[in-house]
Amino acid sequence: MNFDREVAPILARRCLDCHSGPEPKGGLDLSSRTTSLRGGTNGEVIVPGKPDESVLWEQVADGTMPPKTKLSPAEKSTLKRWIADGAKWGRDPIDAFRLSTEKRAGLDWWSLQPVVRPTPPAVSDASWCENPIDRFILHRLETERLTPQPPIDRRTLIRRLSFDLLGLPPTPEEVDAFVREPRTDAYERLVDQYLASPQYGVRWGRLWLDLARYGESNGFEHDEFRPEAWPYRDWVINSLNRDMPYDEFARLQLAGDALRPKESQAIEATGFLVAGAFDSVGQNQQSAAMRKVVRQDELEDMVSTVGQTFLGLTIHCARCHDHKFDPIRQVDYYRIVASLAGVRHGVQDVAPLAPDVQAARQRIGELQRRVLEIDEPTRPQPPSALTDQTPATPPHPIARWDFDQDEQDRVGSLSSALHGEARLGRNGLRLQPPSSFAKTVPLTVDLKAKTLEAWVRLDLLEQSGGGVIGVQSLDGQAFDTIVFAEREPRRWMAGSENYSRTKSFQGPEEIEAVRHPIHVAIVYDEDGTISAYRDGKPYGIPYKTPGLHPFAAGQAEVVFGLRHGLPTPETTLGGQVLRARLYDRALTAEEVARSARSERDPRAADTSEARLSPELRSERSRLLTEIDALWSLVETKVHKVYTNSPRPPEPVYRLIRGDASQPAEVITAGGLPAVTGPAADFALTPDSIDHARRIRLAAWVTDPRNPLFSRVIVNRLWQGHFGSGLVETSSDFGFQGGQPSHPDLLNWLAAELVAQNWSLKQVHRQIVTSATYRQSSRLNPEAVKRDASNRLHWRKVPLRLEAEAVRDAMLAVSGILNLRQGGPGYREFKVTSVNGAASTLYTPIEAIGPDFDRRTIYRTWARGGRSLFLDAFDCPDPSTTAPRRAVTITPLQALALLNNDLTLRLADRMGERLRSEAGANVGRQIERAYQLAFGRAPNVDEQERARRVVENYGLPVLARAIFNSNEFLYID
Repeated sequence: MNFDREVAPILARRCLDCHSGPEPKGGLDLSSRTTSLRGGTNGEVIVPGKPDESVLWEQVADGTMPPKTKLSPAEKSTLKRWIADGAKWGRDPIDAFRLSTEKRAGLDWWSLQPVVRPTPPAVSDASWCENPIDRFILHRLETERLTPQPPIDRRTLIRRLSFDLLGLPPTPEEVDAFVREPRTDAYERLVDQYLASPQYGVRWGRLWLDLARYGESNGFEHDEFRPEAWPYRDWVINSLNRDMPYDEFARLQLAGDALRPKESQAIEATGFLVAGAFDSVGQNQQSAAMRKVVRQDELEDMVSTVGQTFLGLTIHCARCHDHKFDPIRQVDYYRIVASLAGVRHGVQDVAPLAPDVQAARQRIGELQRRVLEIDEPTRPQPPSALTDQTPATPPHPIARWDFDQDEQDRVGSLSSALHGEARLGRNGLRLQPPSSFAKTVPLTVDLKAKTLEAWVRLDLLEQSGGGVIGVQSLDGQAFDTIVFAEREPRRWMAGSENYSRTKSFQGPEEIEAVRHPIHVAIVYDEDGTISAYRDGKPYGIPYKTPGLHPFAAGQAEVVFGLRHGLPTPETTLGGQVLRARLYDRALTAEEVARSARSERDPRAADTSEARLSPELRSERSRLLTEIDALWSLVETKVHKVYTNSPRPPEPVYRLIRGDASQPAEVITAGGLPAVTGPAADFALTPDSIDHARRIRLAAWVTDPRNPLFSRVIVNRLWQGHFGSGLVETSSDFGFQGGQPSHPDLLNWLAAELVAQNWSLKQVHRQIVTSATYRQSSRLNPEAVKRDASNRLHWRKVPLRLEAEAVRDAMLAVSGILNLRQGGPGYREFKVTSVNGAASTLYTPIEAIGPDFDRRTIYRTWARGGRSLFLDAFDCPDPSTTAPRRAVTITPLQALALLNNDLTLRLADRMGERLRSEAGANVGRQIERAYQLAFGRAPNVDEQERARRVVENYGLPVLARAIFNSNEFLYID
């Protein structure tokens, strides 16, 4: 007898759901030979060679076990023979995940099997079929003795297609042209026209943003605004419009910055990873233990989103233990965590790799060098401290930020990320309170004695408490920072937690930093002495402290424009940091002077310019003018993006019960072994860099052999057109999800997607040109009895418009829809801080004007700035992924379409449009209203009822009645 082939499957399917794991029922664990022979709480249950003396056989024989579904005679016979033959074991322990059972999925689960392209089945009525999709649908209908509905008329068809592909109603002129078009391929030509429309990406991009949990604020307590989040939204829309291959579309969202680090669009794409909410309070709290918990929650959100969006698996359910329903072990969850461990929320400045931008940057550097060459002979002599014997070479920092081209460390690996309104430009790092600052990845060396140095220009001398450059612990509780005017107006100081290392330098008031950049440095000596310098000269009087604070590698970071912790008006700086340096030792006075002299702003005007010849003075002025013009070009094309700002990944451990305080073994990045096809072993070490991890993850997810990747996305497209996918649970292809209604069709679509070079538009074309899609929505009472939910697709179910489509349709028929695409969204609220604190309020404003008439996807989706109108129509909460929108029917919807401010405004505008386009004749006004809203003329009864409304109450009231009608809100 072969144990693995004959006995193990019976035990796995029928016994191990209860009798395995850490707490098996009755204390009996049948997953291994040792535990099986040991027995349970009542003693041994298997006596090898003696089935009649074995409790296991007795309970099976009399039907006591399994308690619900009894074993078949064949299964009973197999178990008895196995015990009689000595209960010999095979693979030990039995893999409980190998086979599916009544309670969980195994490695043989349908969605985990390779995609095999099936042959479309034969059908009786082949004339009904327009393409292979119809053969799969009709074959199932004929098997169930059901018949499909007849096709709809052209007027209904163009309206259905327009809303499905564009999210907008067709114009009366488009409807009329299509109805009258004599060509036999008129519909196919219309499909191609709509797929080529830029509005296609708007409609289908909104559904993708639902999956990405896209929002433009942090959520949680402070809900800080993210004004730089919109480039990800634009990237999604533009990528869909270009029909970017879906595998590339996914790869760039997982690892675009790693695959194409010099492409701004690739960097924008990784906004997917950080589009969700961000707990800024939890990430910066004092308790290190709680920060670890918050970080684990953040990683779980990323794993959950990646797993459900691309694979249709609830991987996050294995955070605390092996997945209860799917073959995903806890260690598998942490493999995905390790793959994403370097992902961090942040802001980056990006510029397209356009030749003019690159050329401009290069030219700026050349011009600046020429200005310095002109100035060199006229530069002031060095101070007396620098004699001929003093080397002219400046000291070497461990980190250097020039803030001219980017925010990267030019000598080390302490790359920084911009936050709030911080921006790079011609004057370096531009900072504006109350939210602007930059922060680096954690330090790679221990730091105690040190020197902080920067070249800075202030916006105002009256500001108080902002930091220039500092080192702080990751929670911001301990810090050493160059601070301006916190305790003494207009004076520099060494900021520290609770002023523990802070005293007055007794230096002079600052008066020049608003006119031109100055150099400031603070030196922290090993003996506790702290000294300050300004423009290379001692500033005030050094003082001694009891001792310096040590900053450990991996536990501290460098900040710019921020004193410490969270940004507030009191801790952020207004001005520009042109350059900054960090040293891991205390510089001498001579070294500080040399450093101050080594860096000079080529735009700085001083008395040396007067000593230039007229020719050189003219050349210098011309060069500075050209530099300004080039910077203007660069700044128009550089924008900030809220996106992944990676850091070196911290070690990832399997956490016992998911508890961050109970780490077990170290885990390396990898995929899920349960997924057939691509290898789950990424061949990486625990200390692999972030880019390597995410590149491997992206390759594994998008591998053509990955059976989930293609199945999940074609099912989402089907859901978008029919309201429900072939698998109803579009983000769960596991045991708790639904079974496919047409498994062969799902496989055919998945294989077709790959064969069409991952073109989503080709799959759309297949779906909407099918006879299945073109069916009438007419109800068949007999079919309802057999298939009430229409899982077999015997008709096309009417679909309620999504919230955004309702608003967009109202704007369209009112004649004021603004189709401008791209750029920052319109804001229906005012963003304000709460009493100067970090919390943010989103106060509604009167949203009137062309900017507010754009398509709804271009609304600014702050998590705290909800729309009552959109919420009424089930617009999802951007704090979580929304694979399928709820569709409710509530009184609030009718009320919103009667007296919401938006409704009233658009009803008035529609009335104006009707008077303008149809003149004063009420009959023509009504006919035009019906053509605009429904794509048809009113019948006699409708014309009469509408006339009474217009004559008694006016055109706006008719418009509101139209907005509230089922024909307006539903796609037939």
